[in-house]
Amino acid sequence: MGQSTSAGGAARKPDEIEIRVVGDGDLSAWGQALNAGFMRAMGDGWADYHRERFELGRALGAFDGERCVGTFRSFAMELTLPGGSTVVADAVTNVTVSATHRRRGLLTRMMRQDLDAAVARGEAFAILIAAEFGIYGRYGFGPASAQQGRLIDKRTAGGIRVPAASDEGTIELISMAEYREIGPELHERFRRTRPGAVSRDAFKWRLDTGDITQPGGSFTEPLVALYRDAAGLPAGVLAYDVNDEWRNWLPQDVTLTVRDYFAVDWAAEAALWRYALQVDWVQRVAVRDLAPDSPLPLALHDQRACVDNNNSAGDFLWVRILDVPQAFSARTYDAPGRVVFEVADGMGYTPGRFVLEAAEDGAGRCVPAAADDTDVDFALDVSQLAAVHFGHKPLGQLEQAGLLEERRESGLRNAQRVLRTDRAPWCPDVF
Repeated sequence: MGQSTSAGGAARKPDEIEIRVVGDGDLSAWGQALNAGFMRAMGDGWADYHRERFELGRALGAFDGERCVGTFRSFAMELTLPGGSTVVADAVTNVTVSATHRRRGLLTRMMRQDLDAAVARGEAFAILIAAEFGIYGRYGFGPASAQQGRLIDKRTAGGIRVPAASDEGTIELISMAEYREIGPELHERFRRTRPGAVSRDAFKWRLDTGDITQPGGSFTEPLVALYRDAAGLPAGVLAYDVNDEWRNWLPQDVTLTVRDYFAVDWAAEAALWRYALQVDWVQRVAVRDLAPDSPLPLALHDQRACVDNNNSAGDFLWVRILDVPQAFSARTYDAPGRVVFEVADGMGYTPGRFVLEAAEDGAGRCVPAAADDTDVDFALDVSQLAAVHFGHKPLGQLEQAGLLEERRESGLRNAQRVLRTDRAPWCPDVF
């Protein structure tokens, strides 16, 4: 298990496999390794697609001779923090290691190289979406937001309790060209209202609206409902498909499946859900990922009509904090107070004891603790720190699960008062 065989037949030890920044000439081999890593046919590697999709310089490859056996890519993405401030994060994606080269430390080497570069750029956060739960904790990543799918039975839901008479906005169906024009600015406004939300680049908008198609894939145009508020300003959007089955001229299995939705406030969101629940023929509304604190289930006349759709992963966005003082100073706080916490970090980026002081105006200041400051409220591994920072889980719940240790009496209760967030973190975007 300690050696692999290169394309030329020579045996190579793990430390002889090269980790390097991918150049233009490597794109086909890199793309083939990426496809194979995600169980797709290798094909020609989609070099032209990847060339248009990302800038070279932050894509890494593990090369055993001429063959690429590992892929890794990162890019700059804005991340919204509790309170509405945004930071540039190191967004990690396209991570694979070929089945022929597992357990040789290739991912660890690529991850270390990328995180070192993020630290050098002064970035306090790295983010990713974990395909497998057990991989990324050892690199300091941990869940920072939840995903929850829902299925609503329109026939028993009884509609939205919020009265339509109080809504002076309008809804219109728009084309893909209009969605591509209106969507980016609206999404920018939305994501600043939600901790854990991330930015969307121009390529994603082109991909989501059919202007670009992934090789080997296809695009089915959704219907897109745009909500405008009383002033005529776009305030929410709902993209959806309707699949139906009829027998004897009667609808038997008609489901409206939500492909994308976001809104700047509950008034806009409620109007869009009311619209979805009033579409003719539809019997069920399927939502891939509803915001964890969306009032929608409670707003239905019959809450039992809204159930888990058996497609909920629980966790979604994973975050790795690379600079504790910067990360905790960048967000805002609902209550003033002082919190002292201790962080363990096996990779060595963030170990230590830190003091957070939140002011009356919500501003926070986090600094390394003085040597004589031993009054620690709680201690944890860096892999759980994002859950604390974003308010993903209450401190007491983390302690009960064995993921956090209270160090002084009432330490968690006092810290929770400072660290709580009024909105649940949510990331509706896959990257």
